[in-house]
Amino acid sequence: MSSRMAGAALLRQLGPRLFAAEPVYTGLAAARIVPARMASTSAPPDADGNEGAAEKTAAAADQQSKKAVVSYWGIERPKLVKEDGTEWKWFSFRPWDTYKSDTSIDVKKHHEPKNLPDKVAYWTVKSLRVPSDIFFKRRHASHALLLETVAAVPGMVGGMLLHLRSLRRFEHSGGWIRALLEEAENERMHLMTFLEVTQPRWWERALVLAAQGVFFNAYFVGYLVSPKFAHRVVGYLEEEAVYSYTEYLKDLEAGKIENTPAPAIAIDYWRLPADATLKDVVTVVRADEAHHRDVNHFASDIHYLGMKLKETPAPLGYH
Repeated sequence: MSSRMAGAALLRQLGPRLFAAEPVYTGLAAARIVPARMASTSAPPDADGNEGAAEKTAAAADQQSKKAVVSYWGIERPKLVKEDGTEWKWFSFRPWDTYKSDTSIDVKKHHEPKNLPDKVAYWTVKSLRVPSDIFFKRRHASHALLLETVAAVPGMVGGMLLHLRSLRRFEHSGGWIRALLEEAENERMHLMTFLEVTQPRWWERALVLAAQGVFFNAYFVGYLVSPKFAHRVVGYLEEEAVYSYTEYLKDLEAGKIENTPAPAIAIDYWRLPADATLKDVVTVVRADEAHHRDVNHFASDIHYLGMKLKETPAPLGYH
């Protein structure tokens, strides 16, 4: 008799779950199984009748959960400060990436082409300057934007290919991977700086898209075929960049272009004084380009001497 009564009681409890057209959930099981998006969005009142209390509690729990996830994976952004104690606001570079540019470098140095590959590299670069001068004329800031979108490509391509070679051949690179990637990042920071000075127009953006697409693939193939020729081309490109920024400085000094205060990103990146001007920014950028010129001509000379980059220490931290 007792077993029959127990069976009847069990059937009353399980019957709706076993034979109902739709599953039935009650209590805690329902809270675990029904997705939150299917539940009511209205916040029930708490024990004191205050509506929204449960919603606030859920929001607080969600925020706590996010903090726990960030803490677990260790990706929470550290709180960085500058030397004066103010908060560091840049995401693209950190305080230890900043430096003082060596403006004492000789900006008039020139590699005289001595053989056929050098002459081809030199006149190729010279021929590219003609349409650039016609297009931009004396609009130096806009010219700088286009120049930096192209100048940041060779270091990335060269560093990438040397990286793959190092992996493929199980060998060191002599520090050249890092040196070339540093060069690419430095050129990109030039671009970020001049974006604070002027904004590209839609047709300038289209020109950059076309120029970058063509130049990236051409330089990629060129570096595979002849790294020494590729570095020589970049050396001459940097010479032209030095010339362009020298012309920029001339117009600033002549008062043809307003010498506005330096962008905040430039002051922090190059550790410039707080009262620095656009002229100071152009001066340090020109010095960077002169360093890139020397490094790429040096890399090309190494190949011409029959040596390999991995056998010659790279000039790390040259800027």
